Amino acid sequence: MPQAGKNDVKQRLDVKMRNGGRLLVESLVSLGATKAFGVPGESYLAVLDALHDTRGRFDFVLCRNEGGAAFMAAAWGKLMGQPGLCFVTRGPGVTNASIGVHTAMQDSAPMILFVGQVGTDMKGREAFQEIDYRAVFGTMAKWTVEIDDADRIPEILARAWTTAVTGRPGPVVIALPEDMLTDLTAAAPLTGPAPIAEPAPEAGALDQALVLLAAAQRPLILLGGCNWTGAGRAALQDFAETSDIPVVAAFRYQDQFDNFSPVYAGEAGVGMPAHVKALVRDADVILAINIRFGEMTTDGYTLLTVPVPVQKLLHVHASDRELGKIYQPRLGIQAGPNAFAAALRPVKGGWADWRARARAAWEAGFNLPPQPSPVDMGLATAHIREVLPEDAILTNGAGNFTVWPNKFYKFGPRARLLAPQSGAMGYGVPAAVAAKVAYPDRTVVCFAGDGDFQMNCQELGTAMQAGAQPIILILNNGIYGTIRAHQERNYPARVSGTTLENPDFVMLARSYGFQAERVERTEDFPAAFARARASRTGAVLELLVSPEALTPRQTLSQMREAALAAKDKQ
Repeated sequence: MPQAGKNDVKQRLDVKMRNGGRLLVESLVSLGATKAFGVPGESYLAVLDALHDTRGRFDFVLCRNEGGAAFMAAAWGKLMGQPGLCFVTRGPGVTNASIGVHTAMQDSAPMILFVGQVGTDMKGREAFQEIDYRAVFGTMAKWTVEIDDADRIPEILARAWTTAVTGRPGPVVIALPEDMLTDLTAAAPLTGPAPIAEPAPEAGALDQALVLLAAAQRPLILLGGCNWTGAGRAALQDFAETSDIPVVAAFRYQDQFDNFSPVYAGEAGVGMPAHVKALVRDADVILAINIRFGEMTTDGYTLLTVPVPVQKLLHVHASDRELGKIYQPRLGIQAGPNAFAAALRPVKGGWADWRARARAAWEAGFNLPPQPSPVDMGLATAHIREVLPEDAILTNGAGNFTVWPNKFYKFGPRARLLAPQSGAMGYGVPAAVAAKVAYPDRTVVCFAGDGDFQMNCQELGTAMQAGAQPIILILNNGIYGTIRAHQERNYPARVSGTTLENPDFVMLARSYGFQAERVERTEDFPAAFARARASRTGAVLELLVSPEALTPRQTLSQMREAALAAKDKQ
């Protein structure tokens, strides 16, 4: 039946009619959505119109660039455990937003990207801003779908929501043809999310895993992922402490385990300390929970042999597609991290020395020598550790500067870290804004390099408009530091394309309503940071640091080894 005739029939029925845009928004509200991030576009005007009526219940956070909006949605998913929502327009809008989809996928964070699409009558003609979303996002998202019939909005949205949060969480991309959003439908909105229980470990497999752990000489727990609950984290910590097994976090997931626990021994990521490499390499049994074995966590796939590790690998993951994907485990268990942790029973094997040495090595790494820099970030980070509240949220993008929040901050059970496993520059500022949108009363601190900051500094406007203004620390060394470090190692004395000429960051931040100041000496940092914390409009502190200060791949491990050696001599 022609679409016009179809709508005429529906209008004659004694049912409530609504267009596709309104049905989508009402369904999202029923699923529990409270915020969406995005940049407006003519391709989804019907959605924007429906959002007009949900203010205060389901708000649209107006962003300045689709890349920043998608980063905010990815960070929201990682922080909140439910899909971060992003709305962008077709063509240029969605290609800008693709960086957030890639980041959410590598982070295993739930996200749904809604994209306007050309009308169904124009598809396949390379119409204005037309893109084949299935082709573009086929390997970047968990699922990519286009809704051609407004009647099917509840069905497809329900599947997308479930897909984003179950198994290995990740991003879903939904294309919304413009005419579909304006079509009238009698379909009822969703009434809520389907309760999907985590898969629990099979009893026999759990018993086998515990037997292998009990027989170990050097056991290790390796954990990751963002879909832990408070109860799941507490259960795992209780098991690790009672069993006296050292725990290492996967790349940028150290916030998922209490760093103050005596069993915590560090993070396996960029600039991996020597003692963490040794722990992974020398362990005879590794209980890996909720991780995907990325390049950084495995030190370029060198710490465990591909495809069959020397270590006895017990791999636990909710997704069967992650088990055996890279490493063939001695035992693979399909189970959610929280259900698995709740089922664990303590084991004893006399590993106190192994665990204690691991913990001592991690603690020794905080004894840094003075940094050759106007602002010594070792001392600045130590001060931040002392004064931030227990529930602080730290964010960062990518660059050498990330060693400070990633390696020299101690995350308690209430603190959180939002940092991209994808290594995406520009993530930190949008993630900090999203965190302040989610938790206006919590302290949010973003670490950003001068190059990293400029990738998405326009989102200070989003922060100002949304009243979600974090503290941003810009570590200004005038270079793309990570690339310069590689450049100087591989092509000595041939600097090319890595020197930055920067704007006046203080003036820029003030123009967006932030308190801002430049810090040129280490001794001035505590007072400046106190003013930043007291500011009601957020703050940007430009910290002058030297290009010769700490680099992650070389100096970090050397410093930690030197610190440990010095402690052994005492």
